[in-house]
Amino acid sequence: MVNKSNARFWEIDFFRGIAIIMMIFFHILYDLNYFEIYSFELYSGYIVIYTYSIGISFLLLVGISLTLSYNKARNNLTKKELSLKFLIRGFKIFILGLIITIFTYFLLDSGFIIFGVLHCIGISIIFSYPLLKFRYINLLFGWLLILFGLILSNFTFSFYWLVWLGFTPSQFYTIDYFPILPWFGVVLIGIFFGNTLYPNLKRRFNLKNYNKFKFVRFFSFLGQNSLIIYFLHQPIILSILYIIYF
Repeated sequence: MVNKSNARFWEIDFFRGIAIIMMIFFHILYDLNYFEIYSFELYSGYIVIYTYSIGISFLLLVGISLTLSYNKARNNLTKKELSLKFLIRGFKIFILGLIITIFTYFLLDSGFIIFGVLHCIGISIIFSYPLLKFRYINLLFGWLLILFGLILSNFTFSFYWLVWLGFTPSQFYTIDYFPILPWFGVVLIGIFFGNTLYPNLKRRFNLKNYNKFKFVRFFSFLGQNSLIIYFLHQPIILSILYIIYF
């Protein structure tokens, strides 16, 4: 069922909540490994697949959510107001990413976040606005950007100014890296799915309302508050680890 007051679909919040839990679990593993409390191989095998599945899930849901937001707002705003809405929204999230950049720069000895998931989401919101009403164009562009990004990841470069785009310098290290290539392509594919599955804020498939179950409402609550959880979970995890191990 759709909540017509705010055009929310419970399943989107639910799956975003699952992605949040997956992210928190990975960051617990990462922090344990970073502080040498326990040793995990985070960059090979199943954990790499798990890590990529988190990023893909988040950015697909970003694309789907953008279509819902666009379809809700376009009937109430002028084109100028609509474009400004997405520009401001993307800029705000990008600024939050810059705050994390500054925080990690002073906190970490190396590997501070230069262009992480929030930077990517912010820029993707801005870049995707002209494409939000299309379906197959986004599917095509999405796969092309992913393909180009995967090819690009096999090369290194001698400059840093295009690191946000996916031109990775040699000996480049950061703890969170979501360059536009290929990750903006995932957002575009999410837009395709959003326009395919939820055209004009109507679900094109039958789905019972499982939001009456407590565990579904719990994950949906997490999904609805994903941004604040993203900001708070690491300080909480680090505080707990400090109390227990230091």
